[in-house]
Amino acid sequence: MVVIDSIANGIVIDHIRAGYGMKVLEYLNIDTDSNTVALIMNAVSEKHGRKDVVKLENVTDLDLTALGLVDHNATVNVIEDHIIVRKIKLSLPEKVTNVFRCKNPRCVTSAESGIPHIFHLADAEAEEYRCEYCDEIVKAEDL
Repeated sequence: MVVIDSIANGIVIDHIRAGYGMKVLEYLNIDTDSNTVALIMNAVSEKHGRKDVVKLENVTDLDLTALGLVDHNATVNVIEDHIIVRKIKLSLPEKVTNVFRCKNPRCVTSAESGIPHIFHLADAEAEEYRCEYCDEIVKAEDL
């Protein structure tokens, strides 16, 4: 059995859907050369059956807005002096900018450079987003 110590200060992203831990790390773009990162994959979870967990020591300044796109059921725990000081429940963001790229070849974002790719949540249950410019639908899983 492998034991991963608790962290003194940082962030623990828990209850990530099994197999999505690497995707979370890719999205967060954490420099693993200068930060301590622990990725636990396919751990047993009473709630979800299996889960992934990401621990980031001494990392506290993250943009968690679009992290809800990767797995909106995950929980973010902020740790200070070995104590959870805040729990953040992720959700699907209402608006995302420059996370998706519109695939519609007739969209203005395809023809013009420098225009931000803006999508608005169209259907939370289906996890679908609509392009602000051309109404093209994109699923959150296509991130």
